[in-house]
Amino acid sequence: MEPQLFLGIDVGKSDHHATAVNRDGEVMHDKLLPQSEPMIQELLKDLVAKYGELLVVVDQPKTIGALVIAVAQRLRIQVAYLPGLTMRRVADLHPGQAKTDARDAYIIAETARTMPHTLRGITIAEEQIAELSMLCGFDDDLAAQLTQVRNRLRGLLTQIHPSLERVLGPRLAHLAVIDLLGRYPTPAALKRAGRGHVRIRLKKLAPRMAGRLTDEIFAALAEQTTIVTGTKAAEHIVGRLTAQLQQLTKQRAEIETEILKVVDAHPLT
Repeated sequence: MEPQLFLGIDVGKSDHHATAVNRDGEVMHDKLLPQSEPMIQELLKDLVAKYGELLVVVDQPKTIGALVIAVAQRLRIQVAYLPGLTMRRVADLHPGQAKTDARDAYIIAETARTMPHTLRGITIAEEQIAELSMLCGFDDDLAAQLTQVRNRLRGLLTQIHPSLERVLGPRLAHLAVIDLLGRYPTPAALKRAGRGHVRIRLKKLAPRMAGRLTDEIFAALAEQTTIVTGTKAAEHIVGRLTAQLQQLTKQRAEIETEILKVVDAHPLT
């Protein structure tokens, strides 16, 4: 059905500005709209009841504009957005230079009425892209935290036992190494455990490399007999850092699963 009313929304963090024009270009609504689901829902229902088919157009479909879109879609109201570059070009055609929320909302509504070809629809696929963007952004944060913790752990191992760091440092992304350091956080603890226990521990998560890595670990341990000052304190820090690595690694694995589900559901996958 053809829209009878065009609602332009200049979105904001706490308040939007909503301006609606009819098919003749008359302004039928021009007010602030709080970033609140009940208020947004009340306005949309009221406009539909008064004027019929409604088209809601926003200038930002993600982040601060996401709630408006979600409410409109749940009410089965048409939604679209006006890209920022198009918005700026159209704004140059309207009189006045002052940039206000009310002016921008009017321009969005008027552009939707007079130039519908400039609008972009908000489809399920785009919602999935937005979801992917959010998940991948969180994954990036986790990756940065993992890198920071690994570097801190490598620095600590280098301080107390450089030879051991050369063996384990490059492998801190491997769950078996993280698990091993969580159980035996110092060179002395590894020595006390002995080759057999270390190999068994590694074999749980790295069956193919357990034997070779065990040999490398004990060869590195044999290279240094001096106990560096601070080694005892390092035991507690290494334990905490490995716990952080385990938690962050688990979270990344969970996020990866969620990302793959969204990707698999995308129409263009």
